[in-house]
Amino acid sequence: MSEMIQQLKQFSAAEEFLNYFGIPYDETVVNVNRLHILKRFYQYMRQDKSPEVLDEVALFKQYRGFLMRAYEDFVNSNAAQEKVFKVFQDAEAKSFGLDKLRSTLPTVS
Repeated sequence: MSEMIQQLKQFSAAEEFLNYFGIPYDETVVNVNRLHILKRFYQYMRQDKSPEVLDEVALFKQYRGFLMRAYEDFVNSNAAQEKVFKVFQDAEAKSFGLDKLRSTLPTVS
């Protein structure tokens, strides 16, 4: 296992990851979206289909790009729109608008 991966396993806060990769960030964005950013970072890592045989420098650049992309997702959007966690995915499936509610009511003559 790479030295970088070992280092990343020691981190628990989003700020630690962002600082490690040298990514400037707005504390307000991180305070509101820290778990969402880390979850999205992990999703990007899992989706990656590039060869697993990368040297430390290439791996660092790749992971830095994933984290930067994850952070930017929440600078330009929000947790409800990004739907990283199941609770937001389920909420969309269960929600319906006022027009839908009206269509279920009997018509008054």
